[in-house]
Amino acid sequence: MTLTLARPATRVPLTVAVSFGVVGIVLLWSVVPGLFAGQNPAAGVPADKFRPPGFAHWFGTDHLGRDLFARVVHGTASSVSSALVAVGIAVVVGGLIGLVAGFAGGATDTALARLVDVLLAIPEFLLAVIVVSALGFQTTNAAIATGVSAVGVFARVMRSEVIKTRRAVFVEAAYLQGGARVHVLVRHVLPNASRSLLSLAVLQFGYSILIIASLAFLGYGDPPPASDWGLLISVGKDYPLSPWLVYAPALVMITTVLSVNRISRWLRRTD
Repeated sequence: MTLTLARPATRVPLTVAVSFGVVGIVLLWSVVPGLFAGQNPAAGVPADKFRPPGFAHWFGTDHLGRDLFARVVHGTASSVSSALVAVGIAVVVGGLIGLVAGFAGGATDTALARLVDVLLAIPEFLLAVIVVSALGFQTTNAAIATGVSAVGVFARVMRSEVIKTRRAVFVEAAYLQGGARVHVLVRHVLPNASRSLLSLAVLQFGYSILIIASLAFLGYGDPPPASDWGLLISVGKDYPLSPWLVYAPALVMITTVLSVNRISRWLRRTD
């Protein structure tokens, strides 16, 4: 009798499960904020201004008497959607550049590789500031600038994976069977080379939240009464006697980014 050993299922560590829970809550905040915060984030009660955190106001109130928890929850949609736009631009544009450079080779690879080197030579945040200054001070433009600043990283990773994949045995076998270059590229090279971009995209999502919040903190995002996380921190710093105006949105942002980073590390190990 032959015994067949079943492959053990991949166990999700507790920290990863908690991270998924945090990210899930943040995504729900961005989709249905009214389900978690019933108060109007733009309307305040002057008599309730500078109330510390409590049962009535979980994160306290600001200088206009607005509920800070409601503003953080409703500002999640802008922060998360902007980060998703940035990651989408980086994945599509950077992945396409890396795919063409790695598969074409020769002069095309050399030219695109030099372009990527130029992008990587400029710090991402500085490049984002330059781009958003040219486009205009809006959260949407900040998202585009953040995505452009990350193109070089995704292009470099994708190019490396494509070069490694195109030398694989199954790719050579596809050519021997009469497969055209486009067919081999789409059917074999692209699916296998793009797998490494998943964990990088998750990591970039958290990094994009930080960059977009930093741009909003410096005034490159939407002006008040918007409630982007970075803008909330920027406004709160002007009231040092009410420290919850800074640490409440900052704690939410840091927890989200750390959770995303933990998920990204776990995906790299299980790839």
